[in-house]
Amino acid sequence: MTAPDPRFFRNSTARRMSKTILNGFRSYFADYLNMTLGAKARFEKADWHAVQSANVDRLELYKTKVRQVSELLATVTNKDITDLELWRQAKAVYTQLVFNFPNYEIAETFFNSVFGCINDHDKIDDDLIYVLSSQMASIPEAEYSIYVRYEGIDDIAAVFEQILLDAEFSTPPENLTRDVNFIVQEFNEQLLPHLKNPVSALKFDTLDSVFYRSKAAYIVGRIIDGDRLFPLVLPVLNNEKGGLFIDTAIFNKEEMSVVFSFTRTHFMVDAPLPYLYLHFLKQLMPHKGDNEIYTSIGFPKHAKTEFYREFVSHLRNSQDQFVIAPGIKGMVMSVFTLPSYDIVFKIIKDRFDPPKEVTHEIVREKYNMVSRHDRIGRMADTQEFANFSFPVDRFSDELLAELQKVAPSLLTFEGDRLIIKHLYTERRMTPLNIYLQRADEQQTCNIIEEYGNAIKQLAAANIFPGDMLLKNFGVTRHNRVVFYDYDEICPLTECHFRRIPQPKTDEEEMSATPWYTVATNDIFPEEFRLFFSGNPVAREAFQALHSDIYDVEFWWGLQEQIRNGKIVDVFPYRRKRRFDRAR
Repeated sequence: MTAPDPRFFRNSTARRMSKTILNGFRSYFADYLNMTLGAKARFEKADWHAVQSANVDRLELYKTKVRQVSELLATVTNKDITDLELWRQAKAVYTQLVFNFPNYEIAETFFNSVFGCINDHDKIDDDLIYVLSSQMASIPEAEYSIYVRYEGIDDIAAVFEQILLDAEFSTPPENLTRDVNFIVQEFNEQLLPHLKNPVSALKFDTLDSVFYRSKAAYIVGRIIDGDRLFPLVLPVLNNEKGGLFIDTAIFNKEEMSVVFSFTRTHFMVDAPLPYLYLHFLKQLMPHKGDNEIYTSIGFPKHAKTEFYREFVSHLRNSQDQFVIAPGIKGMVMSVFTLPSYDIVFKIIKDRFDPPKEVTHEIVREKYNMVSRHDRIGRMADTQEFANFSFPVDRFSDELLAELQKVAPSLLTFEGDRLIIKHLYTERRMTPLNIYLQRADEQQTCNIIEEYGNAIKQLAAANIFPGDMLLKNFGVTRHNRVVFYDYDEICPLTECHFRRIPQPKTDEEEMSATPWYTVATNDIFPEEFRLFFSGNPVAREAFQALHSDIYDVEFWWGLQEQIRNGKIVDVFPYRRKRRFDRAR
């Protein structure tokens, strides 16, 4: 009797591995959707602490499921599950299993994550994992529509009233008629003058699922005017007394883009077919990359997959070189960028310049803290990568020399590739200190108001930036000020805010160094004035707008509110855009 071909058993093992991974993905996705479905009840109960916990739990769910599947794989076979040939076969089988699978793109990323949990990340090859997707990006067939359509209605008030009723919140509206009138007034002022067709010829599509984030719910849709699309976003708030109300109405793409900003926490939205939601939203925000929208709707791991694919595509279609990012060099991170690409790459230096006393582990903990915190529109989202591969000939000589000087332990050269063992990516912004160098007086006043607002809003969300130097804040294309340097970030409640003690002797008063003891967590708000040395216009603007930040009582008051359980939210639109409910 001829011995069976050993490849048969390896293929059998590959099938068990693939099925185990796909079963693990199904389990993850079901739990993910159930966690997300709970957002409605948390919002209606105004249980904001549960909202924060659910956001963290949902992020941790992915890691937990990947780890469980990785451990389970070792029990379904007695083969060596680090064998790369086995993984090649497993990927081939998995590709068959997810062919025409509703969420194949997310399932492929899950396969990648399990592979990365078991194998070194430097073994990245499209034969082993899904560097590229196995299927063409197209709109998958859905068993049901993801949106509700309203059309052929002359009465615009009736349209908006029906949209609000169809959202089917369990908590009643505070005043439905008033809210509808507000929306209609905004529609008439902002959109009606720009329409080509009468109201009766318009189509109103609202996504079937409401978007929940922090203390708000968002009804999201579009208005179709012939061949043109306009956004429709209705933020819903809870008055915490048993009633809901509409806070504003958004009908333009710029304001919608801010709602889906990279500086905000992911939405909780019941999207069992994420790609359909992506396609719908991309039509309204075409400038946003797929990775940004996947992040917004709660799939940050798949967003990393999409980011890498977009990055590789951009490299193929560009010729410029990576350079050191403009601005003052940091003491902890080395930052570089590609001028034609709106992303910066940040790596942790091997050694830190004095007076920095943090470690690599502490820096990574700080970035991890930000990824799980409510960023309230004031902290940039980051993506963390291991063994990121670059074509070495795209690096400028100056940048290459800089990286070899400050972080040689993170660099590996393999032929024509440079592998960076660990890095973060972040949206590129104009550093605030550089913005101010170019700004006129009015621009300076406006952006300094934003800078102070950013500090106050971060503090109210229990975040102290640590180092509030202007170079650690950026200005977005919407002229919002965002914090992006996290190596000294900490909870506000862990800070010890103090007044500078009065000197007791002439020697103390003339001393060039502090005559008083200073603990690690001691903060002296009076010293914040030093951040504006050399820019008198900015200093005077800050003094006029935000002088309370120099007072220790301001910080003590915020700490007391946080310790008493207060949770703030900063909504993604200007205060002047909010409806006046007192009228």
